[in-house]
Amino acid sequence: MKNISVIGAGLAGCEAAWQLAKFGYNIDLYEMKPKKFSAAHKSKNFAELVCSNSLKARRLSSASGMLKEEMRLFGSLILECAEKHSVDAGGALAVDRELFSEEVTQRLCSCENINIITEEIMSIPKGKVIIATGPLTSDGLTKTISKLIGGEQLHFYDAAAPIISANSIDMEKTFFASRYGNGTADYINCPMNKDEYENFYNCLINGESAQLHEFDKPKVYEGCMPIEIMAKRGKDTIRFGPLKPVGIYHPVTNEKYYAVLQLRKENIEGTMYNMVGFQTNLKFSEQKKIFSLIPGLEHAEFLRYGVMHRNTFINSPRLLDCKLRLKNNKDIRFAGQITGVEGYMESAACGIMSSRLLIEELSENEKCILPETTMMGSLLKYITNEDIFDFQPMGANMGLLPSLDIKIRDKKKRYEALAKRGLADLKNILRN
Repeated sequence: MKNISVIGAGLAGCEAAWQLAKFGYNIDLYEMKPKKFSAAHKSKNFAELVCSNSLKARRLSSASGMLKEEMRLFGSLILECAEKHSVDAGGALAVDRELFSEEVTQRLCSCENINIITEEIMSIPKGKVIIATGPLTSDGLTKTISKLIGGEQLHFYDAAAPIISANSIDMEKTFFASRYGNGTADYINCPMNKDEYENFYNCLINGESAQLHEFDKPKVYEGCMPIEIMAKRGKDTIRFGPLKPVGIYHPVTNEKYYAVLQLRKENIEGTMYNMVGFQTNLKFSEQKKIFSLIPGLEHAEFLRYGVMHRNTFINSPRLLDCKLRLKNNKDIRFAGQITGVEGYMESAACGIMSSRLLIEELSENEKCILPETTMMGSLLKYITNEDIFDFQPMGANMGLLPSLDIKIRDKKKRYEALAKRGLADLKNILRN
């Protein structure tokens, strides 16, 4: 059999190539870096994390925790590397992004089944193909895909939060704590009283944004809404969002606050911190001026300012069948955020889905490996559901899963029961 082609070495492409190689297939993995970079990518390594270093919650009673456990059962490369290079982040799985990407790259480059081809691909190879070029697909390949799917293409903008030097944070005005005491006080908290918040808020909504050149009316996904746009929806919108003070108390005085910004570790050494929920498209000079109004950040050194960039995804419910194949060309599959799944782990999970569905096809095994009681199965069902007409990106959430046969009033217990049911179903299928 001719080599299987996987296009793109992001989270989905890396996972897809790894899964296929584990089953003995020979893979041509195409990646344009380091010969060419997108506007948002900087590292030469694979599986580069652009927006944040957080892979969300670990706990089983959460959608992201359930998804991680399913990926573990499939032997996920991304999850294994993430856990190896994790940094403290309370109940979340966050990584040292450089060490994580280096590990993924090394593992793939040393796999004898995988042939790395460093070039920008402009046309789709013959044979079985998985397109996993993500939301930052190059212009040349985007045009090719657009022709392939008849022009049914959607686009939106994504935003990344700033990263701050830990040494520049005033620890006299901030404190370590995790919301509700989860974890080991991994977050640095910047508290605000009412006057401080209102001063910050007024400057934020009047801040000057950077100009977006590619589209006149960008479509922004809710999950990555820039903080300044969110703030304009109402005075208390961000105070009940990224700056919510609920569950955060001073560890010594037990004091409560009007608003709180949390800073999360960006690397293992704790030398860099990410402003949680502060994706932004403000000009760099405005970010420095406005974010320095937050107590503790008066002298903040910004190691990376927030940026906004283009994301691309296809209209999957119209274009893909239930096995992630193009309806008009069954040799071509898609994987990752380009399909409309939203999130790092969702993207990697989609790489698992696409590759395992291809493996089942090649082995002529028609069993269902992704029941809809699983988070992966429910995401697959969502992005290929023909009844959805106003298609928008979707991340893992418990609302996608079928209801339980019994009613459980307590949300945490209900979510845990949903997760255990899905994992039991998946284990049963993988055993047979």
